[in-house]
Amino acid sequence: MKILDKYLLKTFAGTFASVFVILFFIFILQTVWLFISELAGKDLDFVLVIKFLLFAMPRIIPLVLPLSVLLASIMTFGSLAENYEFAAMKSSGISLQRAMKGLTIFILVLSACAFVFANNVIPYAEYKFINFRKDIAQMKPAMAIAEGQFSDVGTYNIKVNKKSGENGNILHGITIHKKTNMFDGTKNVIRAKDGELIGNENSNILKLVLNDGYYYEDIIPKKYEEKKKLPFAKSSFQKYIINLDLSKLNNAQDPDYEISNTNTMLNVNELRYTLDSLNKSYKKDVLSFGDNIYQRTGINYIRTAPPAPDPQAKKFPSGNGNMLAGYSNAEKAEIYKIAIGNLSSAKYSIEGTKIELESKQKIINSHWIAFYDKFVIAYACLLMFFIGAPLGAIIRKGGLGLPIVFAVLIFILYHFINTFGKKVAQENGIPPFLGCTLSSLILTPLAILLTYRATNDIGGMINMDSVLQPFQKFFQKIFPQKQLPS
Repeated sequence: MKILDKYLLKTFAGTFASVFVILFFIFILQTVWLFISELAGKDLDFVLVIKFLLFAMPRIIPLVLPLSVLLASIMTFGSLAENYEFAAMKSSGISLQRAMKGLTIFILVLSACAFVFANNVIPYAEYKFINFRKDIAQMKPAMAIAEGQFSDVGTYNIKVNKKSGENGNILHGITIHKKTNMFDGTKNVIRAKDGELIGNENSNILKLVLNDGYYYEDIIPKKYEEKKKLPFAKSSFQKYIINLDLSKLNNAQDPDYEISNTNTMLNVNELRYTLDSLNKSYKKDVLSFGDNIYQRTGINYIRTAPPAPDPQAKKFPSGNGNMLAGYSNAEKAEIYKIAIGNLSSAKYSIEGTKIELESKQKIINSHWIAFYDKFVIAYACLLMFFIGAPLGAIIRKGGLGLPIVFAVLIFILYHFINTFGKKVAQENGIPPFLGCTLSSLILTPLAILLTYRATNDIGGMINMDSVLQPFQKFFQKIFPQKQLPS
């Protein structure tokens, strides 16, 4: 390795490490903010909180790593250009391409490591993170219910005035609102003097035993006049047991963390196997539904087993195209009624099956997105380097000023297009491959253009004087400058 390569690598690596640590810390704070409701007031010790954050950290890498490469590239090459080190290199016959050669190899190795990390570490961390949230609730049942506020647990909203006991599983002053159909407007409320939470590490069910309380339930009368009286039923109990589903606790607000959605927990080989099974199941469902609808039409029965001619059957006029000409009006009405019923039934069946197939297609798309994401993060590191390095050489500014502005703008554009493409692909609007690579396809020409202009010393992307000069002339005509008296 040449002395120049060592110097550039040392400069870039130091800047990259510093930027990565700072950005990683910022995104960790964002993670804490997102999950503060699960961590605060849940009687969790420091070790459990640290484990919770450790399992959440790997998911931040796909965001932090490309941004760190982009910002470090702009800062490093901008500082070299600002201090005329590139001018010294060029005077010695060293081009920008030669200067970038060693760092390009480093970025290729970093991209390969990013792929390995995304393919092995992130799926394992996702699996541990989701199950750790469930295990916390099983090991510490009181975590499911916070003191002095309503906690959403499955189909119940629970509030307790005070918790006691070794693990906080003894509850006092319990108020429970049971979720019902929002359209009928009914309300079910349970009040109890005290109760106890009983959990099992081998089960997702959390048992809540209530003592000495009342059960209130709204009654919907059949007559409208009686609704104004707001009737309800009240009953008392000495002991009442409610089973709470902890799996609903873990994913009540975020569908991305459902245990059923395992696409983020799988590596490339497992995703291939799962996608093969999902596609086969999808095709089987489509064929099964098509055969079912075809059988319901009766066409197959008519073709394969035509009825024997009946001499007593009514004869239809030939050539007029009216199959019901031989029936009376009452018989025609009955036939129309049966046909309309069959059509309505087929319509509902088609609409229901369409929704079901669309849901299965979305699951398949989510697995394809998880599959392509592992390759996109590797390419994103390379892409951001070839955007940041020539951009830094063009703007000739190092430090934390202008480079941060350019890096943030470029990364926001990249992240917005990436998120938009995935959302559209998830809804089956575009192919999942295009949705995952849309941001890369859009920014790759920019990277090629910047690299070309930087290596050929063309300079800035746009001549700002030619853009601003017409506006300056326009404003000078409107607001002419006053000449100072001599």
